[in-house]
Amino acid sequence: MGSPEFPVMSKKGDITIGGAFSIYGQISTSLFSLSDMPEPLVCSMNLREFRFAQTMIFAIEEINNSSSLLPNITIGYKIFDSCASTLPTTRAVMGLMNGHERTLGKTCSGQSSVHAIIGTSESSTTIAMLQISSIFRMPISHFATCACLSNRNEYPTFFRTIPSDYYQSRALAKLVKHFGWTWVGAVRSDNDYGNNGMATFITAASQEGICVEYSEAISRTGSTEQLERVVRVIQRGTARVLVAFLAQGEMDVLLEEALRQNLTGLQWVGSESWITSSHLANTRFSGILTGSLGFAIKKAKIKGLQEFLLQVHPNQDPQNNLLREFWETTFGCSFQSRLHGTEQCSGFERLQDANNVYTDVSELRISNNVYKAVHAVAHAMHSMFKCGQSGEAVNHSCTLMDHLEPRQVVKHLQDVNFPLQSGERVYFDKNGDPAATYELVNWQRNPAGEIVFMTVGSYDASLPNGKQFTMNVMNITWAGESWESAECSRCLLDFWSNDDHSKCVPKVIEFLSYGETMGALLTAFSLLGATLTLVVFFVFFRFRHTPLVKASNSELSFLLLFSLILCFLCSLTFIGQPTEWSCMLRHTAFGITFALCISCILAKTITVVVAFKANRPANTVPQCSASLQRTSVLGCTLVQVLVCVLWLVFAPPFPHRNTAHSTEKIILECDLGSPVAFWVVLGYIGLLAVLCFILAFLARKLPDNFNEAKFITFSMLIFSAVWITFIPAYVSSPGKFTVAVEIFAILASSFGLLFSIFAPKCYILLLKPERNTRNHMMVPVSVCSEKCPPGTRKVLQKGKPVCCYDCIRCAEGEISNNT
Repeated sequence: MGSPEFPVMSKKGDITIGGAFSIYGQISTSLFSLSDMPEPLVCSMNLREFRFAQTMIFAIEEINNSSSLLPNITIGYKIFDSCASTLPTTRAVMGLMNGHERTLGKTCSGQSSVHAIIGTSESSTTIAMLQISSIFRMPISHFATCACLSNRNEYPTFFRTIPSDYYQSRALAKLVKHFGWTWVGAVRSDNDYGNNGMATFITAASQEGICVEYSEAISRTGSTEQLERVVRVIQRGTARVLVAFLAQGEMDVLLEEALRQNLTGLQWVGSESWITSSHLANTRFSGILTGSLGFAIKKAKIKGLQEFLLQVHPNQDPQNNLLREFWETTFGCSFQSRLHGTEQCSGFERLQDANNVYTDVSELRISNNVYKAVHAVAHAMHSMFKCGQSGEAVNHSCTLMDHLEPRQVVKHLQDVNFPLQSGERVYFDKNGDPAATYELVNWQRNPAGEIVFMTVGSYDASLPNGKQFTMNVMNITWAGESWESAECSRCLLDFWSNDDHSKCVPKVIEFLSYGETMGALLTAFSLLGATLTLVVFFVFFRFRHTPLVKASNSELSFLLLFSLILCFLCSLTFIGQPTEWSCMLRHTAFGITFALCISCILAKTITVVVAFKANRPANTVPQCSASLQRTSVLGCTLVQVLVCVLWLVFAPPFPHRNTAHSTEKIILECDLGSPVAFWVVLGYIGLLAVLCFILAFLARKLPDNFNEAKFITFSMLIFSAVWITFIPAYVSSPGKFTVAVEIFAILASSFGLLFSIFAPKCYILLLKPERNTRNHMMVPVSVCSEKCPPGTRKVLQKGKPVCCYDCIRCAEGEISNNT
């Protein structure tokens, strides 16, 4: 019932392509009434969108002049203004479908006045257009990026030449993650574009370990109070990185309010909608947006477009108000002489002298999408109008253009695959989307002080993970034009940049020192172990003539205690700043002292087994002799000494400055020199421990009132458990914790040996002296009334005659044929 909607620019042709662009940007709205006709929206001209519309006309004229694409068929156009709003878009779509005539009293043909529609520039207005037009003709958008539009169930006839935000949102999350920005703020347009895009970004960001402090929505038609509140939230937030998923209209109003509230110091990460918008890169906003990063559609060159744009003039169509208003907006003049304070347009002004977003063709990104959309429609129509076999003439009789089936157009458009003059190939996937490729754009200043959009990387979603993202960090200018800038220099190996990235400072030196808590605790435990061992040594020396000490093989016991003291003290060589001597000492001292310790235990075990397993005492004399015990201990230890000498001669350990593990600090550590030698030393100790455990296990049930083999078995279990767990912990521990793990293993195994073998003896020596007697050391063999077997003697235990082995004499190597 309203007045008909007329196109702002049109031309007749055999095929008509419709266009819907936001040639005017919405300024304000009036209140609606149920009884009155709505007032028209007040809109201002958008020169960028006017360039999009002229690019569509240019592409159509180029095809009309082509002899290979749609020959003998002319393309016309009807271009409407959508005013970046749903209501004008609805009127524009109705105008595209209905034409100018009223249909009251007539039969509807079911055919719209256009065969395809290019547009619109926003996701929300595109969705509104699809809900009306998709049943008649397929729209193909150049700028609607909402991932929701890839749903073929809801939008089966929709195509676009710009990638879906499904890919851009994930690329932005990877970008933020790449720079280690794990705490960010977010602001979005309160429409389908912003809400869907930000929802996808937040999901992808959480998967990358990124936390979003706040997520605010704004609308270009929203209240001033709401806009002020959003800027205050951003201002008071602790996040210094702001991800702005905004359409250009919302970006305009946000920047105005940000300028009023002096919002500075943020690193802006932007979406393709505004990241290459040249009208934002002016002096007013440069202080806020310099250093911004974001993904943009790839830049292209369209041959002949600039010349075509500069030919536009009101005289081309004197009745066209749009051309007149374009001229007035470009030159700040008016064709009406009565307007006060405004120069009158002469019509002789030159567009070559104008410097605005219309004449600037250095950043043809979305304009190229319009160009591709027109050519895609033309190739689909060209495919439809072919008849018969290849090579036959093309004429109007092949397909009646007035009766094109939408299904046919959709099918042929789905199948298009052609190259442009630039070499770029145009095709659509099963969802009607193009290949998702982006350029990473950074806002920088050129030598003249002007903002330029520098390409510093790229993203290609078709590549495998790990290869999709490429970037040149050295060429990036950051927010506030900080010194980690496009001209940053790499710090020397021993230095790192400070928090402001303005100078190089020495890296933190890390090693296990006596002054830190962990080093002090390990030192204390080491000295405690040595002190306790020394106390046990003096206790044994004090009771050296008692049966218990003699039964324990006093000479080997004292040697074992001495080696344990060395084991505790050798852990101190691992603490402190590594030097050439400390590196050579720590591993060799550890290897030799532990070899001596386990060799003593092995000799004690062999003595017990041989003494009690011998058939006749005479056969055990050479095996139980003290000289043989000394020889076995010395021989086992000398093998380890030889290995360590070879290690020190051919590939000794040396101090090493590890800068590979961490970029912020230098780890001082001892390089093993020869890892093979280290594991041979460790393996030899393990071999001695295994032999000792096997022999002690075999002797655990021998008849003895004080069977030392039981305690040796238990001590070897502890020793083996410690060093088996040490290996994976040692390999996986970083930096100074590697040293701490090794010290812990030394102390744990040393304490295990000390307590397992000597604690029960000290308990008897100090607290149960009544058990420290010769008779208690006698091991009962049998109850006898007359004669005892060879190697035993008759004693009275609890008033009864018993045949016993004399463990003391055996341990001391004093077995004879008579006793």
